[in-house]
Order: sequence, then structure tokens, then C-alpha cells
Amino acid sequence: MLHKKTMHEIDDKAELFYVNIQQKLSGRGGLVGAIPILVITLLMFIGAAAQSFWPETDPARYQCYALTFWLGSNATHLLPSIQCSFLNLSGTQSAFHMLPREYPPLTLLPFSLPLLVPLAYYQVAFAFFMSLIILFVYWLLLRYGPQGGAIAFLIFLVIGACALAPMRYDLLPAVCTLLSLIMAQQKRWRIAYVILAIAVLLKIYPILLFPAFFIAEQQSNERFYVQKNSALSSLPSQLYRTLMGCVRWRWLNCLLFFALLVAVTGFFALLDVHNAVISQFSYFLQRPIQVESMGGSFLWLAHLGGLHWRIVYDFGSINMYTSLNGLVSPLLTLVFALSVAYIFWLQWQLRITLPQTVIALTLAFITTGKVFSPQYLIWLIPLLAYAGAFNKPWTILWGSVSLLTTLIYVVFYSQILDSAHIHMPVGFFEVAAIRNVLLTILTLAYLFNWFRTREEQIIAPVNPTIAPPSVSVPLPPPMEK
Repeated sequence: MLHKKTMHEIDDKAELFYVNIQQKLSGRGGLVGAIPILVITLLMFIGAAAQSFWPETDPARYQCYALTFWLGSNATHLLPSIQCSFLNLSGTQSAFHMLPREYPPLTLLPFSLPLLVPLAYYQVAFAFFMSLIILFVYWLLLRYGPQGGAIAFLIFLVIGACALAPMRYDLLPAVCTLLSLIMAQQKRWRIAYVILAIAVLLKIYPILLFPAFFIAEQQSNERFYVQKNSALSSLPSQLYRTLMGCVRWRWLNCLLFFALLVAVTGFFALLDVHNAVISQFSYFLQRPIQVESMGGSFLWLAHLGGLHWRIVYDFGSINMYTSLNGLVSPLLTLVFALSVAYIFWLQWQLRITLPQTVIALTLAFITTGKVFSPQYLIWLIPLLAYAGAFNKPWTILWGSVSLLTTLIYVVFYSQILDSAHIHMPVGFFEVAAIRNVLLTILTLAYLFNWFRTREEQIIAPVNPTIAPPSVSVPLPPPMEK
């Protein structure tokens, strides 16, 4: 069943592919229709469980953080000596005073849940927990997303993150971002802000999305002055008139958002102010350029021209040290800042919707960041499925980026056996550069709407009795049942 858009009006073959598959599965109903997601999630869980007894995986680090928080530094003796060596403990720390260095302190909650099982099975329990989150996201997209969105999520996840999704906690901030977006589309702003605050308390990057939610809230309540399609010369006067209307803006939900951040962070700061507040930002600022990032590709090209480099494993990743780091990193930051300004201008002018704004901001952050980690794709996959970003251009470009990212993680990183003496495999930088070029093209295409990449679906959900919010116009009216 389609809403506003009949099947013959869908002229994109890739879009039709996802819609047809989801319709066939929903037609079977019950457990039979859920078999694909159950089987694929089970296979990903098995793959994660097979790695669960290695002492240097990400869940192994999560276990160290959780144990040392609840039991103190002496708890490291309960685990293999190599597992918590990254903590570099120089003395004895008491319980409740050791917080994660690179993660917000609220992550201790999901890190601690798997401690309910025997320590030897911590990573298996963590992978099971993340597998449940995958099923939850799939259900959310069935209920609130466009037709075909749940299948697109499943396919994108398999192509780009099958080896990572159950082994990282990035699914948690991703699902919180998706939930906050769904609540915002339903104009349940208070709940949206609360969930977004939880996402920030789990991973810092969603703080970038807060202005987008604030702008969308004011627009939905007609609190912003906007003159669409006006000349560029009138921009200063429009901006002035918009800012002068700040007394009419709704501030309560904004204040609630920051109150939650301050309250939770302040509580943990009473236990360890350095790791609760300072270390996350200093950790990010001090990180050098990582080998997979766009900056890494620039430095690789410079190295081919004779630039000397040093490749070292630190900050939890493989990084590059050159004389150009101090130039490349600020340039990428400048490009990111300009991209963010342009995105907010598009949203302010009602040229893109809130879901599109969130996707654009996340794309810009990942593309211009000095670190590219494969799990970053997990942040985007649920959002793309929810916004209907799975037409032919998206399938080709995003599918290629995802496949190359999986190739890099599975094939190339598996060849690096000694973290003390890094030797990058032959072909690594070439494949990473191709992936980064494709990701840049995709980001630019989304910002400037090349290849219809910003075209959103106007398709009803699988269950026609449930009417999700429309994502096809900037200020969607209530959808008729």
C-alpha cells in the first residue's frame, strides 16, 4: 500500500527493489516474514561471538572500563594481563573513580550490563545485547520508516558493518538519534530532546545535531522569520529579523537538553572530573590524522612525492605523523565548518527537512574528520533507511563506500599483526583513497542535491494502520490514516 505515491510512479529500480522485498515479507506475516532479519542477525552474532575470547577487541576494552569502575584498578587481575594494558595504570585506584578516557561516562551503563554474566562470556553477552538493538532498529523502521526502509537498513548493515555492528556500542547512539528524529517528526519535542541528550551522553558527535533540532522546533511552531527563495543580498536583514525574534522562540526543551547533559556529566565529575569532562575533548584534539581518513589520503599522496612520515598505533587507531599534519587538519576543520554553516542555512531557508539536515551533518563530520573508523557507517545507516535514501544513486555510491570499508577492515587490517611495528599492507592506501573520493562525491551530491540524492520517499509503512510522520516536506502536516 502506497501513500501519495503509487507503485507505477516509483521510477527508480533500486527503490522498487527494496519496496518489493519488504512487501513480499510483510505479506507473509508473523515469524515467516521476520526470518531474514533473524537469520542475518544470528549470523552477525555468531561472527562476533567467534571473536569474543580475544583479549584486544573493543568489547574487551569495554569490560576493562566497567570492571575498574565498579571494583577499582585491582579488578584488572581478574582478566588476562594484556587485556587492560592500555589503561597504563601507575597506581591503585579505588572503585567508582575510574572512568573511560575516550568515551562519555554514561557509557558505563551499557558497558556494565554484560557483567551480569560470568566474566569469560562478557563479550558474547555484549554481542547478544547489540544484536537485540539491531532487531529493535529494524522494528522501528518497519513501524515508522518508509516502505522498503527496513530492508534497506538490513542490506546496508550487511554490506558496510556486518563485521562491526555487534562488536561496537555505536548502535546505541545511532538508535537514540533515530528515536529522537522520529519523536521530532511527530512534534513530541520534549521526548526528542531527552533522547538526543542521551545520545550525546553516549557519544559526543550527536551534539552537532542539536542546532538542527532547535531550528526545526522553532519552524514547526512558526517562531522563525523566513523568506524563502530570496536574493542573497537580503540575507543579513533576514538573519537580523530572525535573531530579533528570539524572545518568541521556545527555549524550555533546549534548557532541558542542556540540564540533562550538565546533571549527568556533573554527577560523574564528582567522581573523576578529568575523565568525566576533560579527557574526552583532549583525547579528540590530540589525536593525529588516522590512516583511513581523507586527511590520511592527502598525506599518502604527499608521501608519494617524498614527504617523510611515521605510522604509529596510538589513541586506539593507526595514525600518521608528518610535517603537514598541522596544515591538513586545520584545512579539513575549515571545510567542515563551512559545510555546517551551509547545511544550517539550507535548513533555515526550508530547503531541506530535519532528517536531511541530520544526514548532511553526519556525512560532513565523517568525511572531513581526521579519523575515519569503520563503525562510523553505523551512525548513518538507520538514518538513511528512515529518510528513504536508498534510490539508485544511494545504492551505487553508498554501497561502494560500504563494500570498500568492509574490504579495508576485513582484508587489510587482518594483515597487521604487530601493533608495535606497523607495516601497512600493499594496496591499503589506494583502496582507502578510492573510498574517500566516493564518500566525498556522495557528501557533495547530498549537499547540492546531485543525482537526486536528497529525494525522499513518500511511502506508507508496512503496517497501514500505523501512520508515521511524513518526511517529504520541511513542515509535514499530520498524516491521514
